Amino acid sequence: MSDPIIYDDPFRLRVQKALAAAIGSVSITGGYHFDLAGKVFRGRDLFGDASDPLPMVSILEPPLPIDQLRSPPLASESSGDWDLLLQGFVKDDPENPTDPAHLLMADVKRRLAVEKARLIPGSAGMSDPFGMGRGQIVNGKAVNSITELKIGPGVVRPPELGVSTKAFFWLGLSMKIVEDISQPFL
Repeated sequence: MSDPIIYDDPFRLRVQKALAAAIGSVSITGGYHFDLAGKVFRGRDLFGDASDPLPMVSILEPPLPIDQLRSPPLASESSGDWDLLLQGFVKDDPENPTDPAHLLMADVKRRLAVEKARLIPGSAGMSDPFGMGRGQIVNGKAVNSITELKIGPGVVRPPELGVSTKAFFWLGLSMKIVEDISQPFL
């Protein structure tokens, strides 16, 4: 049995980086409506600077985590849903302000569906969402892995005073994860 791989970043940060890379691969040449290379951010919730690119997407965590199944007394694994919120901003159309936001959300959903399909056994060897792998086996158990993706329906909003000067969308993404809280760098 080989030694486990130790990464520079903890599991959840690796997932967010891989998610950002997947969304950042959305391109017009790939058949999408937008180019998102260099326009996907992690943990950013303040926007509006003149230098902010449009379109753009931010990956956020909700302020309070949902409950996970706690580790048994002598184990360090926990499992459950990890919810993220994707927020996308676009230059709105003067006549139909939310139309571009619907297109951007559809592009992001379509790209997430590609990653979700990686969970299906027998799908040409693509059985790992975001290229994260199935998790390392530690003490006979797979740890630090994503076992399921759930893509929410999303909501699109027009520019709104005190909220955003641009049309935008919110899209929930829930991942069922198994993690070893004592070894987050595996």
